[in-house]
Amino acid sequence: MSHSQMQTQPAPAVTDREAGRYVDEGFHVAHDLITTAELAELKTDLIALARGKHPCPSLKPVGPEVSDEDAVRSILCIHQPHLVSPVMARFAAHPLIAGVLARLVGAHLPHWDGSVKCMQSMLFAKAPGKPGQAWHQDERYIPTRDRSLTGAWIAIDDATVANGCLWVVPGSHRNGYMYPFKPPTDLVEFDGADECHGFDASGAVPVEVKAGSVVFFNGYLLHRSLRNRSTIWRRALVSHYMNAWSLLPWFETEVPGQGRQSVGIADHRGVFSVTGTDPYAWKGSATPSPDAVFIRNFTAPGTTP
Repeated sequence: MSHSQMQTQPAPAVTDREAGRYVDEGFHVAHDLITTAELAELKTDLIALARGKHPCPSLKPVGPEVSDEDAVRSILCIHQPHLVSPVMARFAAHPLIAGVLARLVGAHLPHWDGSVKCMQSMLFAKAPGKPGQAWHQDERYIPTRDRSLTGAWIAIDDATVANGCLWVVPGSHRNGYMYPFKPPTDLVEFDGADECHGFDASGAVPVEVKAGSVVFFNGYLLHRSLRNRSTIWRRALVSHYMNAWSLLPWFETEVPGQGRQSVGIADHRGVFSVTGTDPYAWKGSATPSPDAVFIRNFTAPGTTP
């Protein structure tokens, strides 16, 4: 499916009330944004990635003796698949997703013009029995300057409590507070990534959605997922975005003739515009290497890979 064959009709309207609710609660669900045909394309490309059909050092070719299901089952998450897969790159810039982002990403900023840039994609292949990720805030991993970090989580399968859907604590993003974290104690339920603590999770709610829905959530919002206790896969593609007018101090960088940049002016340029303008286009773009793609695997304690 070419970019021109993707849905190009205007994005379903995000009302002022919905945008205000996103500012207050930190998440928004857009139902039926991705078609059945598009979901099939994502599933097919996940298999291609798992079998090493895209040139990438971390995705090794898989022999014919390994089934497609087993090839995918061995992976918990592929980080940055858009760097090697044209399919994943197109979905990260999906026009209907971009239309929603253009209303939500900077809804808390009074003079924002709707410009959005993307810096990351993550493709989850959560097979039955695979763990979730403990409570965390995405802002810890991708720091922004204006609280505009937003995830767009495409449900490739129906996401339910049974198969490990997202859970969120509505409103936990409001103050822009970064919660302390520690290693998780339950390595059957969770994948080993650090777990935030020191907050009241009694108001947490599951975000159960049908395949084709997209969950948008703020980078400070506390969220998690639990182990897949069903026989149904829970695959998802999540990409991360922010206000294009804000700098992205993701990594320390060296500038020729100027040395290492301070946090105040550091600006990661391995980004691409999704909607609106790129105010920093004059800086040029850094094209990350396929080496930046990596696999998150998981082996439960007491088992073998």
